[in-house]
Amino acid sequence: MRIATWNVNSLKARLPRVEEWLGYADVDVLVLQETKFADGAFPSLAFHALGYESVHFGQGQWNGVAIVSRVGIDDVQRGFLSPGEGVDDYTAGVLGEARALTATCGGLRVTSVYVPNGRSLDDPHYQAKLVWLDRLCAEHRRDGEGRRPAVIMGDFNIAPDDRDVVSPAALVNSTHVSAAERTKLSDLRAAGFDDAFRLLYPQDRLYTYWDYRAGDFHQHRGMRIDLVLATAPVLARVQWAIVDRNARKGKLPSDHAPVVVDLAGSFT
Repeated sequence: MRIATWNVNSLKARLPRVEEWLGYADVDVLVLQETKFADGAFPSLAFHALGYESVHFGQGQWNGVAIVSRVGIDDVQRGFLSPGEGVDDYTAGVLGEARALTATCGGLRVTSVYVPNGRSLDDPHYQAKLVWLDRLCAEHRRDGEGRRPAVIMGDFNIAPDDRDVVSPAALVNSTHVSAAERTKLSDLRAAGFDDAFRLLYPQDRLYTYWDYRAGDFHQHRGMRIDLVLATAPVLARVQWAIVDRNARKGKLPSDHAPVVVDLAGSFT
């Protein structure tokens, strides 16, 4: 089974690029983030024409997550269960945004996530991001999910450690690298989800996001913030992984590249 994640930074603008990529990438399950579609406008027929089922959770202008699969889509959950409980109105609003989508695809439980950016350490959005990550962790602790085949894939807006940024010193006191955010990733590891990419590339400085500013992509000034977190039954089957930098090239690219992981066998 080949799985992949891609923040497309507007599927409205980049549907032809995604269709072309699916034509050669040969993936079984692709999760998308930042689609910027409302559910009723999502181009499901375009994916159907390529042999894929799809499910989407979106609000229109912002956010939006999707799962595209040619091995089935079952047991869909949009967002979090009771997302607004026990938090202030601002954080409840962030928790209710279209940023998490879960389904079972070919026996594998798949979650597509678009974690809030956080903006800055003194912004209310940063605190909401931490609560959002707590809720994500709580969702995946249910029913012993860490012991069954499951993945959480997407744009986490967190670089797990200093290997995952070009210049750690330049990002001190910034979001994406703060101790609190990285602790939340550790909480997910404690819940049974670990970094599939680092299993194969323990020391490499390989990035998935580059700012649009001139030269950042070509001069390798990026961050690794698009992750595939997997449970032990999935990690045991990891054979190969890549950041497809070619998908970041050409006309009107996303600022992210797809991350692809090959798994031995199937889960059905």
